[in-house]
Amino acid sequence: MLARYLLASLLVLIGLFSPASAADRPNFILFIADDVSWNDFGCYGNETARTPNIDALASHGVKFTNAYLTASSCSPSRCSIVTGRYPHNNGPASELHRPLPDHLIKFPKLLQEAGYYTALAGKDHMPQDNANENAVWNDKRGTNVPGNSGGEGHWLDIVQKRPKDKPFFFWFAATDAHRGWDADRQWQEDNYGPKHQPEGVTVPPYLRDAPATRDDLASYYNEITRFDYYIGKVVAELKKQDALDNTMIIVMADNGRPFPRAKTRVHDSGMKTPFVVSFPKDVAQPGRTCDQLVSAIDICPTILQLAGVNVPEQAQGVSFAKLLEDPQGKSARKLAFSEHNWHDYEAHGRSVRNGDGLLYVRNARPEKAWLGPADAVSSPSHQDLVAAKEDLTPAQADLFLQPRSGEELFDTNLDPLQVQNLVGDPKYAKQLAEMRQAMDAWQKETGDSVPTDYTIDFYDRETGYTDRKTGQRIKGDRPYGDWAGKENNAAKINASGPK
Repeated sequence: MLARYLLASLLVLIGLFSPASAADRPNFILFIADDVSWNDFGCYGNETARTPNIDALASHGVKFTNAYLTASSCSPSRCSIVTGRYPHNNGPASELHRPLPDHLIKFPKLLQEAGYYTALAGKDHMPQDNANENAVWNDKRGTNVPGNSGGEGHWLDIVQKRPKDKPFFFWFAATDAHRGWDADRQWQEDNYGPKHQPEGVTVPPYLRDAPATRDDLASYYNEITRFDYYIGKVVAELKKQDALDNTMIIVMADNGRPFPRAKTRVHDSGMKTPFVVSFPKDVAQPGRTCDQLVSAIDICPTILQLAGVNVPEQAQGVSFAKLLEDPQGKSARKLAFSEHNWHDYEAHGRSVRNGDGLLYVRNARPEKAWLGPADAVSSPSHQDLVAAKEDLTPAQADLFLQPRSGEELFDTNLDPLQVQNLVGDPKYAKQLAEMRQAMDAWQKETGDSVPTDYTIDFYDRETGYTDRKTGQRIKGDRPYGDWAGKENNAAKINASGPK
């Protein structure tokens, strides 16, 4: 089936297809949840989550169980996806809110140039120097409509009003489930069903089973259910238009849930993403699970390849298109690298995973506790952990560990919570040496570096957004420092390092 698309795309490029035939090229929709962990959809075994529409896509597509982001931080993750590059190879955009250099290409622009109709609706958060967004998106909409600030309000309208003579690429990005819990205030029970109740939630082992935390989690799951509802509306419209079979749909998140020991972590709780791919025309044996490694930077080359568009040299990922035909087939990726740079608090963390379940972490800021972002630090769930600091499990206490080890090695098959550091264990000496070597090669070849004049904390490490002395909201407007890879001009390096 992949060969069919490549042949058709070649004929388009050399002009042997008519414009009408060119419109038969595959369509693409990328649904991105905001701050949702990999195991917070029903199809991944979560007993709380009410996600029938995502679950249905998984039953008709492929559910990936080893898909990883390159950053567990909002804008660095999104910028990495849209360029197909590691965060530190995106220059300043490796840090929260900072822009992509103007020489880098957002891959939807290449689709637009090849005749695709492109649209972004919902959360953008991919700033770029000297950007001409019209060259990337034919239609661009924001996050709010009356009664819904979750980012999904324009999705259906875009699908309904799209030009029917062009293939399309839609970047549909919710603000659900980012903190603020707007869904609680905007709940539409006739559409979303009943709200999640605190007594029914699944409390992750990193958090304490306390009333405030259960309330917090119930609100979080409400946002996930609203996200799922609008995915269902889009899928129903595609069916109505007889366009679903030829549309590749990806459902994922930009980083882990906005709770302690998740968002901003390079461990699985922050960096592992749900990754459901539905593509009826090209998925063999729907409903299968794929355990092969996939990285978020692989989305760019996969979509461009299926669309018959040349993959630019800047892209550092590899296509996973063959895994749609054979989910248990040989993967082009043996390693998945991730990183964490400044996001509210100073940081420089790196990680690499292999297909055997080993996770190696390198931390250049071991003297500081590895906190979540300021919104998580300000949350009831975090403050409950603070109040019970002397009576926590190892998984919960890890949040406050200070100083930390500069290196960590975990066997995630035996230690899914990743609390047992195997550095120093002689039984893992060989594996540690191999993972160190892979990390060394990746950092060198991609131009990674630890900034000397780094961006420091913008917020309080105990109270988050609130100044503990004055009780006032911290403005968070300190100057930025240098970014990782700046001294090596990493934004101009296209080498991918080991894969």
